[in-house]
Amino acid sequence: MQFPIAIEKGDSSYAYGVVFPDLPPGCVSAGDTLEEALANAKEAASLWLEVAKEAGRGFPQASDLKTVRENPEFAGWDFSVLKLDGVTL
Repeated sequence: MQFPIAIEKGDSSYAYGVVFPDLPPGCVSAGDTLEEALANAKEAASLWLEVAKEAGRGFPQASDLKTVRENPEFAGWDFSVLKLDGVTL
């Protein structure tokens, strides 16, 4: 299973942020480095999906990357797709 992510660029003063637009409300993560932020994002999304599954809620449909890139909320951010290994429907 994979989801598009929006990545807020960090620097020496601010952490990198990662947002999963398809996993509301507020499935976000951060890290001092991009690698840390992505690892934390995988953990956050996996936990979000696990809780949704246990609650009997379905998983949201992943948006295509183009749709996320065009969202004005993420203007100036970077984008990618994060694969979540081990998550089953």
